[in-house]
Amino acid sequence: MTTVLPLLTDTPSADSPYRSYVYAYPHKTAYRRLPDRPALRELWAGEPQHALSLYLHVPFCEVRCGFCNLFTRIGGPDGLTTAYLDALERQADAVREALDEGARFAVAAFGGGTPTYLSAAELERLCDIAERRMGADLRAIPLSVEASPDTATADRLEVLAARGTTRLSLGVQSFLDEEARSAVRPQKRAAVEAALGRIRAAGFPVLNIDLIYGIEGQTPASWLRSLDAALAWEPEELYLYPLYVRPLTGLGRRAGDQGSRAWDEQRLSLYRAGRDHLLDRGYQQVSMRMFRRAASPQAGSEEYSCQTDGMVGLGCGSRSYTSALHYSFDYAVDATRVRSIIDEYVSTTDFAHAEYGHRMDGEEARRRHLVQSLLQAEGLDRAEYRRRFGTDPVADFPVELADLRARGRLADAPGRLRLTAEGLAHSDAVGPALFSSAVRDLMAAYEAK
Repeated sequence: MTTVLPLLTDTPSADSPYRSYVYAYPHKTAYRRLPDRPALRELWAGEPQHALSLYLHVPFCEVRCGFCNLFTRIGGPDGLTTAYLDALERQADAVREALDEGARFAVAAFGGGTPTYLSAAELERLCDIAERRMGADLRAIPLSVEASPDTATADRLEVLAARGTTRLSLGVQSFLDEEARSAVRPQKRAAVEAALGRIRAAGFPVLNIDLIYGIEGQTPASWLRSLDAALAWEPEELYLYPLYVRPLTGLGRRAGDQGSRAWDEQRLSLYRAGRDHLLDRGYQQVSMRMFRRAASPQAGSEEYSCQTDGMVGLGCGSRSYTSALHYSFDYAVDATRVRSIIDEYVSTTDFAHAEYGHRMDGEEARRRHLVQSLLQAEGLDRAEYRRRFGTDPVADFPVELADLRARGRLADAPGRLRLTAEGLAHSDAVGPALFSSAVRDLMAAYEAK
C-alpha cells in the first residue's frame, strides 16, 4: 500500500485542522447507487476528450497497514488476479467503445492497493490493457505507478521502466522500524533501502517517497531523522501525510486519544518542521502534502487539468469524471465487504453503465474548481475561472472566502486567490469548509462499511 487516502476523522473538534483529506470533490462517500444506470456512451457524448486522465486500480496488497482505509484486500486466492485482469479487459473494451474514436489520454496512473502486488507478467498485461485496449501511449505520456518496498522487485521494476513509467511512488511512511511497528506497518528499514536502490537502478525519472507524521511515539527529532533518510536518496518528490485514524482500520479498532487537541498540535508542529526542513533543502511546496525538488522533471502532464478535464477509471476501486456525473463502483473498507465487491466485479459482464455516482450541477462544478485550485500552492487563477464559468469566484463564494480571509488563511495575489502558509497548513479544514451543504449531508448520512 502506498498513498494514504483518509476518509473522515472520527470525532474532530470544530476547529481541528484535520477534518478530511480532500483529494477529490465530491468525496466518494457522497456517491449513491444510480437507479437509472446511465449508459457510458450517453455520459461521454459531447464531452471534451482531447486530454483525458486514465487510472487503473489494482485492489491487492501483501499486508494491510493499521492506518489504511483504502479499497484493497490482503492477497488473493489462486486465479483471482487473473480473473481481475480479465474483468479489467472487459471493462476497458466497454469504456473505450463509449469514448469518441479520437479520444486521447494525456496522463496515466496505476494505483491501489499496490499495483506491484501483480507479478511481472501481470504488470505487462496491465500495461497492455492501458495501451492496446484503451489507446493510451504509455511511452509518450506521464505514467505514475505506486509500489511498496517488498513488491518493488527487480523484475517488476524492469517491466514498468520498459513500458514508460515516469514516476515510481514508494510508500515508506517511516524509515524507523519502531515507528513502522507503531503504525502497524510490518517492514524493516533494510528492505526499504534495498527497494530504493533497485528503483534508482531502474532509472525512473521521478522517485516519490511517502512519509507519515503523527505516529504514536514520534518526536520532532525522529521525524527529521526519517526525512533525512529519505533525502539521502534525493527523491524528486516527497509526500508528507498526517496520520488519520479511521473507522474499520487496524488503528481505529484500538484508538485512544487520537482526535484530541494535543494530537492536532503534534501533527501541526511536525508538519511545520518537515515543511521547513524541505524548503531549506531546495524543495518547492506544491500543496500541503506534496513537495518537489527544484529543477526536477514534472511528474504530471501540463496538458491535463484536474479541475476541468475528464478522468477514466478502470477497476473496482476507481472513479471516473464527466462534467455531469462522477461515478464509480461500490466502496468499502471492511475486509469482508471488500472481498464481496471484488468478487462481484470479476463476475461482471456488463460494464457499459454507471452504477454509483454523484451528479454535478453548475454550483458543484464551481465548488470543485474552487476546492481543487485553492488546495494547490499556486492557488486559483481568477481569469481562468471567469473564462470557464462566466462569473468571478469572489462573487460566487463570498461567505466562504470572507471567512478564510478573516482567519488569515486566504491572500489575494495579482489575478489569483491563494492560501497563506497557515492556510496551506490547514488544508484539511479549508477543503471541507468549501463543500456544499448537499454534499455534507450525503457524507454525514454515509454508513461506513
